[in-house]
Amino acid sequence: MNRKEWLSLVPLGLLPFVAGAADAPTSRKRSLRIAHLTDTHLMPDRDAERWMRVCIDHCQSLDDKPDLIALGGDTIHDALTHSEDEVRAQWDVWRRVKSDIRLPLLPCIGNHDVYPPTGKAWAMNELGLDHPYYERTLHGWHLIVLDSTTLTSPAGRYTAKLDEEQFEWLESRLNAIDPSTPILIQSHIPILCAAAYLDGDNETTGNWVVPGAWMHIDARRITDLFHKHPNVKVCISGHIHLLDTVVYNDVTYHCNGAVSGAWWRGSYKQTGPGYALIDLYDDGTSTREYVGFGWV
Repeated sequence: MNRKEWLSLVPLGLLPFVAGAADAPTSRKRSLRIAHLTDTHLMPDRDAERWMRVCIDHCQSLDDKPDLIALGGDTIHDALTHSEDEVRAQWDVWRRVKSDIRLPLLPCIGNHDVYPPTGKAWAMNELGLDHPYYERTLHGWHLIVLDSTTLTSPAGRYTAKLDEEQFEWLESRLNAIDPSTPILIQSHIPILCAAAYLDGDNETTGNWVVPGAWMHIDARRITDLFHKHPNVKVCISGHIHLLDTVVYNDVTYHCNGAVSGAWWRGSYKQTGPGYALIDLYDDGTSTREYVGFGWV
């Protein structure tokens, strides 16, 4: 892309976000391209299955193909408050569309994937996970997937936080990873997010009130931990169905919209149905671009 083409994107709001771009040397090489498909909310109705197949095909047919798909959580529409038969029908849709996926998967459990009577076991089985949080190393980057959902009642209420066991695991892993290895962290619910302030009438009391189910209530503790490990470079999430980027203490936090948009009924506020392409580079920098797949 030449300078004229680059500048032509400015009025359209289509410039990709580039983390660390001001300091990025031109000799950097891309290590990994991730397609982040989050909040697919698969269900038997609303034509969700067909459009999910369109999204998968769009992603896998790009000229510059991703290396893997990060499945960002809320894969099915809702297991928190639906019956066992309804939840089974939703996972049936996932199993059918999964057959279209040819790329490696990096799945994350979302709050709506959790079935209270059995906790996260059902979702883990459907997503092929041995544990709700885990790590991978790929092409010079360390990828950590967290589990954001802490159930607080049998009725399906939850808070976004890491339990003590998971936090201690994360702390131990960050201590063990070579400080020269850049780290990406995926969570379903944002650790930090600007859009959470606007996802509802959160200012009606005269103060901003963001529910602990919308953004990690333990964000202060997590960001304090990240500050001790400068190789934590980028965090990706979904949950809010809106698109934003927050940079705090040199860590970039991307909330990456939703494949389902407004739960397969169009755009949610100003964010249309889509997915994010995240390029990770060998110098620890990254870019994020949000891509529509043609939903109408």
